[in-house]
Amino acid sequence: QVQLVESGGGLVQAGGSLRLSCAASRTFSRNAMGWFRQAPGKEREFVAAISWTGGSTYYADSVKGRFTISRDSTKNTVYLQMNSLKPEDTAVYYCAGVLRRVGAPVSPPDYDYWGQGTQVTVSS
Repeated sequence: QVQLVESGGGLVQAGGSLRLSCAASRTFSRNAMGWFRQAPGKEREFVAAISWTGGSTYYADSVKGRFTISRDSTKNTVYLQMNSLKPEDTAVYYCAGVLRRVGAPVSPPDYDYWGQGTQVTVSS
């Protein structure tokens, strides 16, 4: 089983940027990867996903145009670049993975393994 470790979270003012990283314990080739977030009292929601080749990316409407997902297979790492952050982006951010040859799922139950999460707080 691949283990994931997220990093890069923190406190930032509205309008600022953060880059989250998700490092895998071993190669995650042929695995689609996703980022999700969960705010207090809310369900975990989809943020972004990327196919195993990196050729296809998917975004929630709420982050489209502000966030960018990417992956570096040589480093077994997935990134989430977050720009123009808003207070409503405040949440614990999780990365997840699943063996998937085509595309990437956007629903949490479709992912097989998860990281522990990293807190992102955006102040107004």
